Amino acid sequence: MDLHFITFFEEFKLLFLLVSILPCLQTCSAESSTEKDLTFAMIKPDGVSGNYTTAIKKIISEFGFGITNETTVQLDEETVKDFYAEHSSRSFFPGLVRYMTSGPVLMMVLEKANAVADWRALIGPTDAQTAKVTHPHSIRAMCGLDLQRNCVHGSDSPQSAVREIAFFFEKSSSGFLPKHDEL
Repeated sequence: MDLHFITFFEEFKLLFLLVSILPCLQTCSAESSTEKDLTFAMIKPDGVSGNYTTAIKKIISEFGFGITNETTVQLDEETVKDFYAEHSSRSFFPGLVRYMTSGPVLMMVLEKANAVADWRALIGPTDAQTAKVTHPHSIRAMCGLDLQRNCVHGSDSPQSAVREIAFFFEKSSSGFLPKHDEL
């Protein structure tokens, strides 16, 4: 009985999230061209271990994103340090490296008109605690815990999306392929 309630409650939260964010995403998408853009998305270790992968992928699909490629990997310390190099002088960097190597991540290339802005709107503020207050129906409010363990990553600009996709995936004639089977 408790499991049924949890499942119903999670489905209700997902439906409420979809209904609440849809107007924002429709406005954002209407202002952009109909040309499809790419962005990089990652479900971080807490999202994967918390069993949010299926729910997040369902949200991605329901909001009109296509997943052009995905791969689940266990990141190693060197890869994390290279990927987050711009934060290397910050005090939180060692904890970030430990966290990002603590379990597998799901990396995805998402496709949609206005992909970067729409994905950022859907995931909410970086700090999951802030997201719970200011964007209570965002993905980070749903499954994030705090500033570091915020469940998902999203490129912050089209330029970052290009760099981040190229970091983890290589372009081929059939789309994007993971650069490594296991990082």
